[in-house]
Formats: sequence, C-alpha cells, structure tokens
Amino acid sequence: MCGIFGIYPHREAAKLTYLGLYALQHRGEEAAGILAKNTKEVHLYKSLGLVNEVFDEKIIRRLSGDLALGHVRYSTTGSPNIKNIQPFYVKTKIGHIAVAHNGNLTNVLELKKKLEDKGAIFQTTMDSELFVHLLVHSKKKEIKEVIVDALSEVEGAYALVMMVNDCLIGAKDPLGFRPLCLGKLDSAYVLASESCALDLIGAEYIREIEPGEIVFISKDRLESLKPFKPSKYAFCIFEYIYFSRPDSNIFGHNVYLTRKNLGRQLAKEYPVYADLVIPIPDSGNFAALGYAEELRLPFEFGFIRNHYISRTFIQPVQQLRDFRVKIKLNPLMEILKNKRIVVIEDSIVRGTTSRMRIRALRQAGAKEVHMRISCPPLRFPCFYGIDFPTKKELIASKHEINWIRDFIGTDTLDYLSLKGMLGSMPLPGENFCTACFTGDYPTSFPCHLSKKILEK
Repeated sequence: MCGIFGIYPHREAAKLTYLGLYALQHRGEEAAGILAKNTKEVHLYKSLGLVNEVFDEKIIRRLSGDLALGHVRYSTTGSPNIKNIQPFYVKTKIGHIAVAHNGNLTNVLELKKKLEDKGAIFQTTMDSELFVHLLVHSKKKEIKEVIVDALSEVEGAYALVMMVNDCLIGAKDPLGFRPLCLGKLDSAYVLASESCALDLIGAEYIREIEPGEIVFISKDRLESLKPFKPSKYAFCIFEYIYFSRPDSNIFGHNVYLTRKNLGRQLAKEYPVYADLVIPIPDSGNFAALGYAEELRLPFEFGFIRNHYISRTFIQPVQQLRDFRVKIKLNPLMEILKNKRIVVIEDSIVRGTTSRMRIRALRQAGAKEVHMRISCPPLRFPCFYGIDFPTKKELIASKHEINWIRDFIGTDTLDYLSLKGMLGSMPLPGENFCTACFTGDYPTSFPCHLSKKILEK
C-alpha cells in the first residue's frame, strides 16, 4: 500500500514531510525515507523502521531544502531490505530524478526485459524502479513530454510523487486505483496519500488528484495535464474498508462515515439481537458503531488494544503476525462474561488471526460469539498493491462460509453482500475495483499473472 508525501516550495520541507509520513505511518511500517533538495544539492536519508525510529532532529536538519518528498513502505513486491526503500534517487542526463510510488505495476517483467535489452541495470527488486529507467530512456526532450511518455508505458496501479530537477510532480494511473490528494500550506503545494497528512501540518485540502492526471508544481505555479483519458474508474474499495485512516478524505469522501454506513447495511442484512456489539480494534470500530446504532444494541470495547504493537495484517512474515496477534489485543472479561456478543470485523484474510481472537473471547467467558464482516469474502488475489498475491493465502478462496465459521469458532458468521457494500459507498459502485471479491479485474494481465489468478 505505502504512503507518499511531497511539498514544494517551503523552507521547512523536510520537517513537514516527516510529519506527513508520521500521519501516514499506518500505510507502511517496514521502512521510511525522505529526500530534500535545495538550489545546490540533494539530501537523502532512508532506513528500515518506523518514521520516528528512522529520523531524529539531527537527521532532519541535514535534509535542507525547500522541496521534499517522502515514502513509508509496505512491501508487496521486492524483499524487505535497504535497497528497496524509497524514495529512489538518481542523477541522470536529464538531471536529478527522485520517485516515491504507491501501488503495483502489472507489466513489470515485460518492461524490465525491454529496458535491460537497452542496457538498463536494475539496483533493486522493486517495480517502482521502472519509473526512473523509463524517464531516462525516453527520447522526448521536454520534461512534461518525458513524464507522459514514461507513464504511457506502465500498466497497473500507481500514485506517484516525483522530483525532476526543480519540479515536484504528482500523478495517478488512468483508473485511479490509489488515493492521492492535493493541498496547500502558505504558498507551498502539498501532495499526500491521504488528507490526514494535510491535517497534521495545517495544510488546506484542495482536492483529489484525478485518475490519469499529472500535476507539475514549480516555485511559482501549479500546472495540470490530463493526457490519459480514463474509460472507467477503478478506485480501490479496500481503501474505504480497511487501509485508510478514518479521519481521512479519500477519493473525495470521508472514510469514517463510509465505514459506519457499511456497519448499518451489515445490520440490515444480518441482524443479531445480542447483548453487546464489539469491534475488533481498530479496523472494525466504525462499522461496529453503525451496526450497533442500526439495531439499537449496546456498543462496548470487548478488546483493549496495546497501541505499541504494529498492525498485524501488514507484517511480511506469518510468524510475526501470529506473535503480534497474541499481545496486541486483550479481552475484557468483566464486559464479556456470560454475554451474547456480535463481533464486527472489516475482513477475514487468512483466518488465523480471527481464530485466535474468537478463542480469546470464549476463554474470557462469552456465552455466544457471532461474527459479522463489513465486506464480502476475499476470494481473489490483488495485483494492484495489497499483499495477498495468490489465492492460497485467502481462506474464502478455498472454503465456504460455514467451513470458515467452524474454523474460527463462531456460533454464526456472515459477510456483507457485494450489493450492500457497493450501495454503502459515497460514490457509484461502478467506480470501484472489486476484483478481490469477484475476480473481475479492471485490467488485462500478462501470462505470468494470469496463471497466479488461477492458482488453487
């Protein structure tokens, strides 16, 4: 998923980028990086770890300049090592280039072979590095033409913040998979994955960057190009369900209100008249509020979260996920004992996490445990930036709901319908990518990815 941020021109560019990345930490906890540029030189610092672990005041002071861009990484392609941390920076024949990318490209192997045949040498295993090579190999002369030419080669999902010399550039793929918004702070323009990053630095939210749009921010103006005409949109619906922060506006609408709508619709479709509605913190909080309000049931926090434990779903290794599940949430026995409970969760991916949590509720004395999921079953892999690239990682791709119910140990289990989910969105349903639920992908795939889709 990743989080990206950029600002220009502002004398505190690096410090503001640090704060922006801090607000976007939920989008990637593996690594962080900031690049800053002044009139004479470029400064770059990046490392594995959380934002506040990677940077301190001394490092931020060294990142001098009025243009900065940053990245927090959640790995979907490329292994978790120092070479794969963004932003990527190179000095080339067309000048200084830096790239921070959120999303996944689907024609990586084809492009990489084509570029290697031209003499390109890749330093990382990241699809994001392709942007740098495409920019350098473009035969166009003007920077705007170079950018358009490079982006016309790639397929899949991208939200980009780039620097080319003294220009900050933001871009989104023509289908608009990933969020990227535009803001303003004093005379500086800001680009960020989510509006919560603008809120933290006191910037004004202007609008979402449109699908297929490229914005060029120079010292004294902003220009917009729309060279790629979208035939349809494919906004990632999982951004509203899980990834984005609830206080963000993405794709032009509020996440918190959308999640409450999902919960209300879930209550209409699958009501349970129990003693309590509890969420799985924090992902199920707002759908649970909507569910409880719709049925006029008491809402309680049956789990207390340890906020010093990072998100379980985005951990790259299964053993790390399992360990964090055990210590992340502690059931509140005094609330749960002898109660009939409805547990609201945003999704079930692999099923192992849910199983451990339901077991903990039983051990705390819950009399009945009913689970409701605020989206349909996840049955198909995602190739646009979410870390379930094969069907074998998705429990619902292999098993029916009743089997999953028995596996995780609930009395009942129900998922929100596809129609109900789409009807709860703040935009028409046809504007969203729902491939992880339906297998109806909005792009075509090369052969190697088509085989993965069919994997059992």
